[in-house]
Amino acid sequence: MFKDKKNIIIIISIIFGLYIILDFRDHNFKKAVDACIVGSKKLEQPMSTKEAKKFCEDKIREKK
Repeated sequence: MFKDKKNIIIIISIIFGLYIILDFRDHNFKKAVDACIVGSKKLEQPMSTKEAKKFCEDKIREKK
């Protein structure tokens, strides 16, 4: 009986940990895109916000 409870707790902990890791991965991607957009505004030929967002998302995904 004790082993069953222990296994259930371990499985729930693993699922919770994976959820947190995957959630933060998306958060980090959004922060990187936002920083890239701000940086692209300082270029000699500034882009519109939509163009900059698309450009940054493509470049960041290429590096992964």
